[in-house]
Amino acid sequence: MNALNPRSKVPLHAQAEQRLRDLIRQEEHRSGGLLPDELTLANRLGVSRGTLRAALGRLVQEGLLERRAGVGTRVRQRPAESGIGAWRSFSREMAHKGIQVENFRQEYQQVEPDEAAASALQIEPGTQVWRLDRVRGWDGLPVLRTRSWFHPRLGLTGREDFTRPLYEVLEKETGAVAEHAREAFAAVAASAALAKLLAVKRGEPLLLRAHTVCDAGGRPIEFAEVHYVSTRFTLTVEMRRGTA
Repeated sequence: MNALNPRSKVPLHAQAEQRLRDLIRQEEHRSGGLLPDELTLANRLGVSRGTLRAALGRLVQEGLLERRAGVGTRVRQRPAESGIGAWRSFSREMAHKGIQVENFRQEYQQVEPDEAAASALQIEPGTQVWRLDRVRGWDGLPVLRTRSWFHPRLGLTGREDFTRPLYEVLEKETGAVAEHAREAFAAVAASAALAKLLAVKRGEPLLLRAHTVCDAGGRPIEFAEVHYVSTRFTLTVEMRRGTA
């Protein structure tokens, strides 16, 4: 494990987090072996213990690592099925509710990601990535606009058929399996461009759902921003009591 690059545009805490993700993919640690202690890791990476502790804390929050006082830090053993499974295919989820999803618009092109997408994908600003924009809905009305940026590591070509379920396409074409996601929600006002796409008035409230989808090793695959017309769609989140 080499020291981090202090001259990189990527913040040290983000670099440290990515190095830790690489470390926990090693067979020794995936099989339950303890990670080196904080001081050893901080020295190897050339960062302060505070920076390292922040990176470790992020992975603990994601459920990738577990820390026990007097024992140490190790990869958390998780069941094969993840929380992402319930919405792995939006169109199929809606079909179960008796709703036939329509595609009103789709664009697939190479672009430079915005700041939020570059940060979520942990890539340098200005890096070319493939972006998929889709407007979907039902009963003749658009309900949501999805904008997805994909990590260049996937090696997408631009010939992928995203009329099929997105994560099935990614797995088949690139081998990348969507294992878990980080979600954030916010209420926003429709911009002029979104208002036109979603057939609403400018300034109308929309629900914004931003998520970063990762593979089993914790590496980001996709960053997406989904805008829902709140009067046409209700997003529910099911929570269950843990068994720990």
